[in-house]
Amino acid sequence: MNQDFLSPVKESVLAHLELQPSLCLGHKILVHSEQNGFPDLEGVKIAIFGVQEDRNSQNNFGCGENLNFIRQKLYELFPGNWQTEIADLGNVLKGNSVTDTYFAVSEIISELLLKNIIPVIIGGGQDITYVNYRAYDKMEQTVNITAVDSRFDLGNLDDELTSQSYLSKIIMQKPNNLFNYSNVGYQTYFNPQDEINLLDNLFFDTCRLGKAKNLENIEPAFRNADIVSIDIGAIRQSEAPANKNASPNGFYGEEICALSRYAGISDKVSSFGIYEYNSKLDNNHQTASLIAQIIWYFIEGVNFRVKDYPFSGKENYQKFTVLLEDDDPLTFYKSNKTGRWWMEINILSDNKYKRHALIPCTYQDYTQATKQIIPERWYKAMRKLI
Repeated sequence: MNQDFLSPVKESVLAHLELQPSLCLGHKILVHSEQNGFPDLEGVKIAIFGVQEDRNSQNNFGCGENLNFIRQKLYELFPGNWQTEIADLGNVLKGNSVTDTYFAVSEIISELLLKNIIPVIIGGGQDITYVNYRAYDKMEQTVNITAVDSRFDLGNLDDELTSQSYLSKIIMQKPNNLFNYSNVGYQTYFNPQDEINLLDNLFFDTCRLGKAKNLENIEPAFRNADIVSIDIGAIRQSEAPANKNASPNGFYGEEICALSRYAGISDKVSSFGIYEYNSKLDNNHQTASLIAQIIWYFIEGVNFRVKDYPFSGKENYQKFTVLLEDDDPLTFYKSNKTGRWWMEINILSDNKYKRHALIPCTYQDYTQATKQIIPERWYKAMRKLI
């Protein structure tokens, strides 16, 4: 692990931790500190690190500062019945240029992924999502991204990479390893109709805030993701004021925590980021507390992963075949462990999209198919394969 890119956690955070009860989470985390040095990552499952980069965050300068407030609130919480080993690697400081910071972040994420460690990224602008995506280039696989955001952040093709144009870079720049992008919680008045139509024409999944409030229906978007990116601006301002682009509407605190747990419990999610926290606007560290709880729920989810992604053993699933009048039959699988559903896409064995042969879905998708209506998830997945 290249430790030169990471600065230790501040001594003030560790001094605050010493005042906390011995059973709190902070005492269970392996912390990169001046005194103890860089932690041994052997056996670590989750690695938290901060990014102090805000130069490409649109209208939210300062979103890479004071990440110690989030750490303090996280360390104060009590863990659940967890077995997962957690490390806090410290912060990536601003490089001489934004590109330097991007390089450091990408290298850290790549190294963690290769060690089968889940990076949890805090701080910085949401342009870091692009850097996170590029870190998967070394994995030589196609990638699914789920973003919790009130805006698509598509921007124009000619724009420089920023927190409000990163998605166009992901879609257009080579190597193009993106298979699916899902937006959860977009607010229509923040997005041009042309962009809404474009994402629909690309057969990506977008879910308006009102529809996303039915949390169970959007769980498959997290079960299907490799990367989950949360913009704090997707949470209503009264719940998370520490963002210059905050809005009166958005998710409530308990809703965003539920989504975070969905991300954690997914067998597929291998990196998780929370961006655009601006401590200058925080009220009594309210947003820092909420981010700490979002991370807590993600860790909780990871601890309760049951590895029910088919096919760990066909005896653990019920298979349902739906005969369609004018098309090939649709095959569904239901996990006996969790009751979660998948539907099968017919892909040739040598196809690079083989890992997308099973699409997470809901029971409603199955019942829709029994009524001779092809589920939208299946249709969009097939269109991307043509």
